[in-house]
Formats: sequence, C-alpha cells, structure tokens
Amino acid sequence: MARSSRQSKILELISTKEIETQDELARELKNANFEITQATISRDIKELGLTKILGSNGKYKYAILGSSEQQVVSNKYISIFKECVISVKPALNLAVVKTIKGMASSIGSFIDKLNLTELMGATFGDDTIMLIFPTTTLATEAVATLSELMN
Repeated sequence: MARSSRQSKILELISTKEIETQDELARELKNANFEITQATISRDIKELGLTKILGSNGKYKYAILGSSEQQVVSNKYISIFKECVISVKPALNLAVVKTIKGMASSIGSFIDKLNLTELMGATFGDDTIMLIFPTTTLATEAVATLSELMN
C-alpha cells in the first residue's frame, strides 16, 4: 500500500504544484512524511508515465500527458483506485466516493480522466468525492462504472 499511496501523492503534487525536478518532488514527498530515495522517485516517474511539459511560469514541470478526447487510463491508476477507494454509492443525482484519508484529490483527478457520461462537476474533501450528474439514472450508471473498477 505504501507504493500506491506514494504514487497517489505524486499525482496529487504534480496536479497542484509546478514540480520541476526530482529533487523538488523528493522534498515535497518528505514534507508529506514519505521516506523516499532518488531511485524510487525515478521508478515512480517511469511507472506513472510522467513527462515534462512547459509550465505557466515558462519552466518545465512534471505532468501526465493525454489528449482531451482520448485519455488512456493505465493499469497503474486502476490499481491505485482499487487500493484507495472504500465505497461508491448513489445519492439521488450524486455519486459519493469514499477514499482512504488524504486520497480524494488524487482519486478525483483519476475520475476526471474517465470522462463519465454527463458529469457536471465534482467536489472533494480529504476522503470524500461528490460527483454531480443531471439525473439519478446517470449517477447510478456512474456508480456502476466506478464499482466495476473496484473489482
């Protein structure tokens, strides 16, 4: 579980900060109480398929690349999803996803890549994600899709 948690944290960090170097990523992970070596970071970067892109500040940063129309979801992300999600339940036109503490942001980012049918928006806290759909039927379909990923 430590590797999946660490990789989830890496995904969260690169989605919220402009991380330019492996050293910077190591510092951020250590600040988040992860024991890490440079070799482990290199391996995680390769496994997660991270690449460097030009950031808004004109410097290169780590990112996950994928076209907006066809975002490929790797087995690594599905594995992290399986390990971090506790439950997925419908609530009228909402789908409520419970995660282990601190993983809602990373799992929410993964769910965005799934392009769920007519997902209107999402919000998350520390361990809960609320997905908003226009109808109860669409929310129920999303719960079924996400539940399949857990198995």
